[in-house]
This record gives sequence, C-alpha cells and structure tokens, in this order.
Amino acid sequence: MYVVKSPLSDADLKIVSEALQGALVDLVDLSLVAKQIHWNVVGPRFRSVHLQLDEVVAVARTHSDTVAERASALGVSPDGRAATVAGGSGVGAVPGGWVKDGDAVGVLVDALGAVIGRMRERVTATGEADPVSQDIFIGITADLEKHHWMFQAENG
Repeated sequence: MYVVKSPLSDADLKIVSEALQGALVDLVDLSLVAKQIHWNVVGPRFRSVHLQLDEVVAVARTHSDTVAERASALGVSPDGRAATVAGGSGVGAVPGGWVKDGDAVGVLVDALGAVIGRMRERVTATGEADPVSQDIFIGITADLEKHHWMFQAENG
C-alpha cells in the first residue's frame, strides 16, 4: 500500500493533522445539523429559512471535502465516520421533531458560532506549522462567519 509522505516535520504534521481532523468532524456535523433542521423547520418564514439552511449544508460539505483532501495530501487519513463525528464535534445537540423558524435560526446561530470559534483556534494553531492549511481555515471561517451573520440578522 502506498502511503503519502508529508513535506511537514513530524511536530508540524501533528498540529496540522489534529486541526484538519477536528475541522472535518465539525463541518460534517454542521452539515448534518443544518439538514436536520432544514427537514423540520416550520413557521411563517419556512421557505426563506429552509433555503438558507441548504446553503449552509452546501458550504459545509464543500469545505469538508477540501479539508479531507488536504489531510490526504499531507499523508493523513481523514476520518468522517459517524462515530468519529459524534464523538468529536463541537456542535451541540439539536432538537428532534418540528422546529419553529425562529428556534431553527437560533440553533444555526449557536452551531455556526461553535464551529467558528473552533475554526479560529485552528487558524492560530496552524499559522507557523502550515500556512497552506491555515489559508484553508481562514477561507472556511470567512464563509461560516457570513452565514452566521445572516442567521443572526434573521432573528434581529
């Protein structure tokens, strides 16, 4: 079996691989949370919130693929299995059943805020170790912060 050799030192690779794996888990869970709420949102703002949730799902899925591929490029096997995601995500639990539109927005504000906080830590952690991965985290954070702002504005 061929194993990809990382250009990073062992110490830098440890920092970066932990950051990439953590980001992968958070992004996969964020996409699942947003989709769960998307299926169950109800209320007068149903349509706009429903569509906005799909935007978050798309962004989270796109970025999770970028993060996983970066890990692979560095010789780190990404782990997006359900048990790994459930055990390592920084996204909190979401309610089951129907969710009123205002509550749905609140759930996404909290979920996005949690992921953004952890993503900003990864930006800092990877600055010296791997500016390429840091750049990925910066881009992800910017995209998530845009959605965070938009959801916050929903409940103004």
